[in-house]
Amino acid sequence: MFVEAVRLLVTLALLVVGFNVGRVSASWFPSAGLDPAVTVVWGAVLGAGIGYVLGGVGGRALDRTIVKAPQAVSRASGAELFAGAFGLITGIIVGAVIAVPTIVLLPANVGWPFAGLIVLVLAAFGARVFAARSDDLLSATGLRRAARSVPGADESGDRYLIDSSAAIDGRILDLMKVGLVKGNVWVSAFVVDELQAIADAPDQNRRRRGRRGLDVLDSMREIPGLSFLVLEDTVPEHEEVDAKLLALAARLDADVITTDHNLAMAGSLRGLRILNPHSIGESLRPEVTRGDIVEVRVEREGNEPGQGVAFLDDGTMVVISDGAAAVGKQVSIEVTNTLRTSVGRMVFASLVREPTS
Repeated sequence: MFVEAVRLLVTLALLVVGFNVGRVSASWFPSAGLDPAVTVVWGAVLGAGIGYVLGGVGGRALDRTIVKAPQAVSRASGAELFAGAFGLITGIIVGAVIAVPTIVLLPANVGWPFAGLIVLVLAAFGARVFAARSDDLLSATGLRRAARSVPGADESGDRYLIDSSAAIDGRILDLMKVGLVKGNVWVSAFVVDELQAIADAPDQNRRRRGRRGLDVLDSMREIPGLSFLVLEDTVPEHEEVDAKLLALAARLDADVITTDHNLAMAGSLRGLRILNPHSIGESLRPEVTRGDIVEVRVEREGNEPGQGVAFLDDGTMVVISDGAAAVGKQVSIEVTNTLRTSVGRMVFASLVREPTS
């Protein structure tokens, strides 16, 4: 019924257009000897025929779009719907103002369609832009986005959204087992897809990392006191997985669990709470300070001539300025400096006595 109604309206509209085109074409080309009555009839018939075909195609397309509309709306939050509606109205108003000169200056047959096109484009533009920036709009008005409820979640518990890097790292699993992380732990479907793609990669190391990440996620399902869910939410306004993850965390008011330094920095700048198991591990490592004497075994030569590389018991790398000759031997070193980097802590030292076997 809807398709036929659209077809009827389009057919009538193009019939009128064809009628007017046929009526004026005879006056435009008097030398052609066209019969005005025949030209009008043919114009009307041709317009009605084109309208019948286009109306059917357009009606079916609109019908499919309307059928899918509830599904699309179900993936959007209330804030996005509110901001999108506000943007739609704003676009219509701005478009109507801009379209006035078009209607006044151009002939009616041309000006009105152009005016309609301007209003349509600006309305769609406003709806999309305002919906994409719904968080900023709510913040500007002093309103706060309500955290979206998730079916099956413990509404009284903390909310965590896990990144693929944290799943591959695996240390977050130990924090969950001892109860330091509890409540709701969620992983989005696009993160699971990312891990699956890594697990199916041709490179053996990448395959191993991807499988480890999937195994860690599977193990979370068995931890008591933890509500683990896979979220099917999509974030169509972003293409990159990291951007999708941050947007979803903001929508759900959830902490982001990640070991990716750049993602953690981007999330912090956007006001999100970040839990980085790597940073927690770094903060719990025993400190060594300048002047400390430590026994280490030199494992290999360093990047610079004369350097040796060793490791403390907790895995911290030690660069020994004059330790290249002591590779494979136990030595005493004096710490000269320590440096924290985005990937961990490094210790710089020098030998304090001759190496021993």
